[in-house]
Amino acid sequence: MLTRLAEERATGALLRDHGTLYLSEGRIVHAESPSAPGVDVLLTAGGRLPRTGWQEAVDKAGARREVARFLVDSGRVGGGELEICHLGAMFDAAFFALAPGSGPTRFRYGVAHWFGAVRPVSAAAVERETLRRRELLDSVWPYASADTAPVVAREPAPGQLVPRRQRDVLALADGTRTPAAIAWALGRPAFHILLDIRRLAAAGLVDTPKEPLAPPESTGAVPSWVATLSDDPDIALLRRLRDALEATL
Repeated sequence: MLTRLAEERATGALLRDHGTLYLSEGRIVHAESPSAPGVDVLLTAGGRLPRTGWQEAVDKAGARREVARFLVDSGRVGGGELEICHLGAMFDAAFFALAPGSGPTRFRYGVAHWFGAVRPVSAAAVERETLRRRELLDSVWPYASADTAPVVAREPAPGQLVPRRQRDVLALADGTRTPAAIAWALGRPAFHILLDIRRLAAAGLVDTPKEPLAPPESTGAVPSWVATLSDDPDIALLRRLRDALEATL
């Protein structure tokens, strides 16, 4: 549907269960998802823009759908800075909105978002980036359930180094927060948090659920001892043991 709407140069909102894409003449100008922090969170969480400054922009320019223009014209945010922040938030939300199994797709013609357009992006570019991100996540840690389950931190092995941005994630991995909750708390794009968590899982630094592997095709019964030996090992634990052994050598 997104490809067809782009070819039709349609204007409106493409609604799915996990997010909404806003199109103007077939190009995507905004996206939002409950799984991804919006532009407001990315700007205000780190103190770049006071929350009162954001609210003032919404109050004064939201009805005209010119919040973005107001932020730049009033000098609260630089034009280039807002463009980068908005593109990051848009690609982030689109990743979740276009996820497989995101429910039925509906399109409401003529609907525009109150934030206003900053830099339109082609639907093809958004689709390519969404697929690239999905493939990147799977190449790091092939268990998608890690993206939605509460994250539990594990102690690093002796001598195991953890980058600062990942330490920030681990500090909030208390067994109750999901990746989305951590993204909102840190004011970072949700995809970046997913990538950090999958990297941490691969390094044995967080506990995450793992989907059961599909049983291999067989023409006969498999002895119980063979099934026991072929169980998928705890890869994260093995990596931690390896790191500990290397640290003692």
